[in-house]
Amino acid sequence: MSSSVQAKLIEYLRQELTIPSESINLALRQQPEPSSHLHIILWQYGLITLEQLNAIFDWLENSTPRLT
Repeated sequence: MSSSVQAKLIEYLRQELTIPSESINLALRQQPEPSSHLHIILWQYGLITLEQLNAIFDWLENSTPRLT
């Protein structure tokens, strides 16, 4: 995931899903490398629900450019 997509994802998490900044910051600190799977880390730590994870997958599918 590019850093620009991750920045947009963080904005989506905060604005649309109202994920607390503290939760996002915790997940960011747990990433093995920058721009890795922030949404998966949030879910693994129990910071988002399965429904929110599915919403994030939908958002990622619709907001990231497709490789052709």
